[in-house]
Amino acid sequence: MDINRVIWIVLDSAGMGAIPDAHLYGDHEPNTLGHIAEALPDFRLPNMEMLGLGNIDGMIGFSQLQNPKGSYARLAEKSAGKDTTIGHWEMAGLYIPQPFPVYPNGFGRDVMDPFEKKTGRGTLGNYPSSGLAIIDAFGEEHMKTGDLIIYTSADSVFQIAAHEEIVPIEKLYEFCQTAREILTGENAVARVIARPFIGTPGHFTRTSNRRDFSLAPPRPTVLDHLKEAGYPVAGVGKIEDIFMGQGITYAIHNESNADGMKHTDECFDSFDTGLIFTNLVDFDMKYGHRRDVQGYADALTEFDRWLGGFIGRMKATDALFITADHGCDPTHSGTDHTREYVPLLMYGEAIPTGINFRTRETFADIAQTIARIFNVKPTESGVSLF
Repeated sequence: MDINRVIWIVLDSAGMGAIPDAHLYGDHEPNTLGHIAEALPDFRLPNMEMLGLGNIDGMIGFSQLQNPKGSYARLAEKSAGKDTTIGHWEMAGLYIPQPFPVYPNGFGRDVMDPFEKKTGRGTLGNYPSSGLAIIDAFGEEHMKTGDLIIYTSADSVFQIAAHEEIVPIEKLYEFCQTAREILTGENAVARVIARPFIGTPGHFTRTSNRRDFSLAPPRPTVLDHLKEAGYPVAGVGKIEDIFMGQGITYAIHNESNADGMKHTDECFDSFDTGLIFTNLVDFDMKYGHRRDVQGYADALTEFDRWLGGFIGRMKATDALFITADHGCDPTHSGTDHTREYVPLLMYGEAIPTGINFRTRETFADIAQTIARIFNVKPTESGVSLF
C-alpha cells in the first residue's frame, strides 16, 4: 500500500449515537453529533460531509452524498467504559474488559489519608462535580487555606484543582504524581488530572495548563509497534499523557483546538513519514461537559474549515483518519461522557473511495489498519479495514 504517512485526528467526544448497551452506563439514547445537528437546523460540516460523514450507518442530521471522496465506518466500543483512556487505548489496539474504578461518593480515607500526609495539604470537596462548579464552591477557601480541591465524575478520574498563585504549576503536577503513585491496585483510576485555575472569587477561570497523569497501557499498542519499526510517532495534544509517553517519539501539548490544528500543521511540515496522532479536547472539555450545544457546533465548524485547507495540502502518499473516542452529548442529562458509536472518516489517494465499511465491532480496527499500512506487527485486537 503506497502510504508512508498517516494523520490521525481524534475529535474528543464526537460520538454519533447510543451503543446498544449504553443504558448500562446510565445513558438514554445519546447522540452527540446527531443531536447538535437536530438542535441547529442550519448546522453543516461541508468538508466532513464531502468525505462521507452523512453516509455513515445511523448518522442523522448531515447530508448523504452520491459520491463521497472518502470512505467511512461506524465504530462500536468493545471495551468496558466510556472514558478517554479506554477509548484511545482501544483504538490503538487494546481490549480492556474491566472498567476502571469510579467513585460516586468520593474517595475513601484509604486514598485521602496517604494523599494528605504525603502532600502536606488538607483537601476540600472530594465528590463528583463539574470543574467550574466545585472551583466556585471552594476556590475562595482554597486561596485562604492552601487546601487542595479534589473531585471526580462519572468517569474514572481523580482531579486536583488549585489556583496558580497559591500552588505553582510544577508543585500541582508533583501533587498529581503523588496521587498517581497512591492510586494503584483496586484504586487504579484511569487518570489523575491537574486542573489549575486563576482569577478571584466569583470570577475563576481554568487555564490551559491542565495535565493528565494516566495509567500506562498494560500491553503494547500500534504506537509501540511503529516506534519499534523506526517510524516517527508524533503525539499532539494529550496523546502523550493518555499513553504515558509509550510509543511516542515526539510530543507537543495544546492550549486549545486551534492550537492543536496549528501543531498538526507543524508536524505535517516536519515529519514526512510515520504517524501524526492528534487529540482535540475542546469539544469535550469546553462544550460537551458544559452542555453547550452552540459552542460545540462552533468548534466543529472551526475544525471543518481547517480541514478543507489541510486536505488541499495532503500528498499522494498521505492518509487521513478522523474519529472520536466516546460521546459527550451536549443535549443529554448530567455533565458526563456518553457511551456512543464513533464515526470514522478516511481519505487519501491510496484509500479506497466511497466505501461504506459499515458498523465495526471495535475501535481497534483503526490500529489494525494502521499496522497493515506500515507493515508492522499487528495489534492484539481489531481487523484491518483494507
